[in-house]
Amino acid sequence: MNIWNLNLRHLRALTSIARLGSISAAAEAINLTQPAITQALAKLEIQLGQLLFERHANGMTATPAALLLAPRIERALAHIASQRVTMAQLRALIMLADHGSYATASTATALAQPSLHRAIGDLSVALKRELVDRRGKGIMLTDQGRRIVRTFRLARAELEAGLTELASLQGVETGRITVGAMPLARARLLPSAVSAFYRAYPDVRINIVEGSFQELIEPLRDGELDLMIGALRDPSPGADVLQQPLFADRPVVLGRVGHPLSLTSVTISDLALYPWTVPAPGAPLRVQWEKMFTDADVQLPNVPIECGSVITIRQILLESDFLTLLSPDQVAVELEAGWLTKIADTPEGLRRTIGITTRHGWRPTGMQNAFIQLLGEVAL
Repeated sequence: MNIWNLNLRHLRALTSIARLGSISAAAEAINLTQPAITQALAKLEIQLGQLLFERHANGMTATPAALLLAPRIERALAHIASQRVTMAQLRALIMLADHGSYATASTATALAQPSLHRAIGDLSVALKRELVDRRGKGIMLTDQGRRIVRTFRLARAELEAGLTELASLQGVETGRITVGAMPLARARLLPSAVSAFYRAYPDVRINIVEGSFQELIEPLRDGELDLMIGALRDPSPGADVLQQPLFADRPVVLGRVGHPLSLTSVTISDLALYPWTVPAPGAPLRVQWEKMFTDADVQLPNVPIECGSVITIRQILLESDFLTLLSPDQVAVELEAGWLTKIADTPEGLRRTIGITTRHGWRPTGMQNAFIQLLGEVAL
């Protein structure tokens, strides 16, 4: 079932009936006739393939399907925050934001460009907001447009989660989990959890989006990612996200096999004599790296190359006397193959917390909860 086939007015009717217990009360609450609500409910039940209410002489009783779906719809409608928005308008704005132009959005959705133009124009009138700004031959979303897109994406995420829970109620575990993977998560934790999850839920699709914290945090806030896995931030990036620790990681100093420091007893001062490649300032690993030298009262060494890519760092180390700071898990293959070697341990207090970052108020589906539980088990 595709959420774009649903009608927001029908969904509002469902939540009103669930909350008020009768079609007559719902009709009065959302300003529709009783026959219109009856027809909307009948169409919705056909679309979903689920009985949503049991009819009684004195009212309506929500079925388990409606009890699952209604809270998701309520949250989606709260994000949309206007009864004048249609599903076609919601879809048009998200697609335009995702694809950057009417032409590419039309190709991606198989909707005619005039239809997209009309939907965006009607939405702008309905919300009394300028959503799109023309720049020569191109377009850009206005600041208001970008804010509204975020709320629409969050609404989409709630509706998709609701359909996933309905399928689960029928014994069908489907849907998608979209995970933002920061560098350390890709080494051992995420692959192990994904493999175990696939064995338990082979029909659920997992989409892994790799990136740095800066690249992933806004998609998480937009609802494009369900969760992020990697080094947690201290302080927290904001009240709109939650961080759940999984384990503490202690990085080590690494260099190539045959590095001049690999044959000697190493001090912090020795490490400062060589060039380093570490992430950009502000990254948790960079903070730990700086702390290692400042705590020893040693001037920070030269960092000619700022990099967070393990693949790139590995090649730099292999071809030079550069040093870096990484978790052994991130280069387990290189260490085992004898390409890289541990130059030195870091001080005992030098640790970073690896964990899960989610949106504040995010309500995971059953399968998303199962995935999070697997992450915790793998992290032990």
